[in-house]
Amino acid sequence: MALPGIGPSLLALLAEQAAALGITKVALVGGAVRDGLLHHVHRDPWRGCPDLDFVVEGDAVALAEALLLRVGSERMPRLQTHPAYGTAELEIDGLVLDLASARRESYPSPGANPLVMLGDLESDLDRRDFSINAMAMVLGESSMEAGLIDFHEGSQDLEFRELAFLHPRSVADDPTRVVRAARYAARLGFTLSSDALAQVARGVQDWPWTWRSGDPANAAPPALSTRFRMELELLFAKEPWSHALQFLEDWGAFPLLDPQLQNDPRRMLRLRRAARLGLPLLPALLLGAGAPLQVAERLQLPLQQIRWLEQVQEIFMWLGSDAMQAPELSWTPVDWTESLELQGWSAEAVALAVAGSERHWRPLLRWWGRWRHLTSPKSAKTLIAEGWRPGPQLGTELKRRRRQVLERSR
Repeated sequence: MALPGIGPSLLALLAEQAAALGITKVALVGGAVRDGLLHHVHRDPWRGCPDLDFVVEGDAVALAEALLLRVGSERMPRLQTHPAYGTAELEIDGLVLDLASARRESYPSPGANPLVMLGDLESDLDRRDFSINAMAMVLGESSMEAGLIDFHEGSQDLEFRELAFLHPRSVADDPTRVVRAARYAARLGFTLSSDALAQVARGVQDWPWTWRSGDPANAAPPALSTRFRMELELLFAKEPWSHALQFLEDWGAFPLLDPQLQNDPRRMLRLRRAARLGLPLLPALLLGAGAPLQVAERLQLPLQQIRWLEQVQEIFMWLGSDAMQAPELSWTPVDWTESLELQGWSAEAVALAVAGSERHWRPLLRWWGRWRHLTSPKSAKTLIAEGWRPGPQLGTELKRRRRQVLERSR
């Protein structure tokens, strides 16, 4: 099966070098096989060069190092190996390849990181998320039909454009697979199979994990914390995220993150505002949670983003205070600017409050986009040249002049 942008000579080179080392099987796996079949068999448009992942029944690191000796550093300028994990990443002929020794895995408890050990190609495919990602093309075979390995009927699910989990406990073992399903559904135009939908529902309703919402954040298993965050970040960075989030809502899957996010009528408005303001979208999503800070700590968001969420809560409390609820409130740009800057809130926190606020978001937006940038018409350096001495009086004069500019602003 030819893939646009990937010459057959490269695949032949891999097969030849593997044979020279006595490696019996090297296979292209995962997204490249899926996208290739969608393109060649089902006439989907080519979505660009996919990740090129290869599984080696043998020593993947030795294969990568032998390739470098064979082709030289000019053709293969980068090689990074991880012998402890049996993996290698290399760049050859302008393409990035990942080689990994075949492995099998098991989950010691629901949501935990898997235990990994060496295996064969079948066991390596058996550990994957969906049937459409569990197909392989063995290099060196005479035809696509001869080289295709499909133990889980991925070809059939491609035809029906369905996402099917491989095992009855796929969601219980790794709930990040639900977010990944939303990513693929949005990107490929697929739906969850009926069995997969039922498994998502069981995962939410039965909650098989020892950790529950409200428990200490640092006790959450990786698949409900850091790995869950990474999948959400990929969803926002690489996918049609509005469609992906709609899938999560349609499947009733948001309680995996926070129950209050399941029925969040302001979610899309909040996220669209955040996108226009250039903010990371995950903190904006979490503003709809019952306890945004707890969810952020569980997901281990960057400390800066957690600080923004802390400040947004302070801003919301301030906006909800009795003084801010008066219907006749008619503050000037000076009033808003001085009040906001007195609190020491960061510009990003105020922008995040714009995304999430129902009241007074317009003056917050004007401060973020315009008022905070206004300065005295004359700089400190200019005033000193005119005879002002450095010190508190100069600072007061700069503030007075800036205030005059703000008074003329809208």
